[in-house]
Amino acid sequence: MKPVDLAKARILVTNDDGIHAPGLEALLEIANQLSSDVWVVAPEVNQSGAGHSLSLSRPIRAREVSEAKFALEGTPTDCVLFAAKHLLKDRKPDIVLSGVNRGTNMADDVTYSGTIAAAMEGCLLGLRSIAFSQAYTHEHPVKWGTATHHGAAVARRVLATDWPRNVLVNINFPDVVTASVKGVRVTHQGTRGFGGHIIERRDPRGGTYYWIGYQPQEGEIDEASDIAAVRSGHISVTPLHLDLTHETMRRRLRAEFEASPVEAD
Repeated sequence: MKPVDLAKARILVTNDDGIHAPGLEALLEIANQLSSDVWVVAPEVNQSGAGHSLSLSRPIRAREVSEAKFALEGTPTDCVLFAAKHLLKDRKPDIVLSGVNRGTNMADDVTYSGTIAAAMEGCLLGLRSIAFSQAYTHEHPVKWGTATHHGAAVARRVLATDWPRNVLVNINFPDVVTASVKGVRVTHQGTRGFGGHIIERRDPRGGTYYWIGYQPQEGEIDEASDIAAVRSGHISVTPLHLDLTHETMRRRLRAEFEASPVEAD
């Protein structure tokens, strides 16, 4: 995909934290620094952890919040599809910006993230797509100013690059104040493990219900990874590839089956 002219670009803004999320306002501030043609289609309620899911078994409804701003009763993926294929079908967006997520989306998290999924959907539709996330520490205010101060400048550099159609870009801002950001690192997706566990509870009538708890499994961190960059106070920029094929394993399997073909019954 060739670079787009930001002065003429139509930008679609979405998220997974919902239409009322402060991170959505932060992303709007970033988007408005890039273009004057900005539209919002975001989930009516929080869709964190929705992944790349579509609402196929129920109808979705759209609510106009204000001019060029809509809330959708659906997933982040639904939002991008609805905007590109219906709401803005006569003049499709050129760019999809997703976030700013409350909390990082790095390493294995990207497979669960609705923020990343919205950018994936934009990518599948042939649109340049970027996901934004802001690191934070529990019980401390989220430093949205770090994302809003640096976001547009980083996005401009990313959007000025020629990139393949099946690639999206994942940007994570560190949990430091604006002036303490040490720079930008172009990183690869790290690994840390999900660390999910089940929490059992009892309701007032004695029934059992469950929460899925989340605790990342921290281990040795690759210094070239997104995790290491954000931990060290850098903005992490990671290109993600939609082709999930593992080439080394593919070649091994091909050799295995060519060496000993499976006979048809």
